[in-house]
Amino acid sequence: MHSDLWSFSLDLYTRLGIEQACLELQAEGANVCLLLGAAWLGQLGVACNGDRLARMRDLGEPWHDEVIRPLRHLRQSWREAAAHDPELDALRDQVKALELEAERQLLQRIEVLAQDWQAEGADDMGAWLDGIAPPAAREKQRGALQRLHAASLAD
Repeated sequence: MHSDLWSFSLDLYTRLGIEQACLELQAEGANVCLLLGAAWLGQLGVACNGDRLARMRDLGEPWHDEVIRPLRHLRQSWREAAAHDPELDALRDQVKALELEAERQLLQRIEVLAQDWQAEGADDMGAWLDGIAPPAAREKQRGALQRLHAASLAD
């Protein structure tokens, strides 16, 4: 079990099927950093409630929309051209590194937000994931959420 969100996220993301599950959820509008934060809080046994979910969304959505999403869009839009242009490919790699750093910073902000939320032995993993996932992701990607849930509880 990881005490910090960044280490938890790196470990979880490398587990079989989790990268694909996160990409499927992201395609339905989910903020993967918020999902990883929710999974971490669920694993720690922090109780889920509406106020905590709202505070996470209020923190994470602007950063995701204004920082992470534009970097991701730029990186993805350069994919084809960068395959034939080494200089653009190098710039694309730099944008990818910025995107990853922006995600790391969001995860750090989530961890700071939750630092006073005591682990109470709550079994709220499902509530955390369902509460933070947008309706389209909950409806269309139930299997991806379940894979994330199961992998988050595995040691």
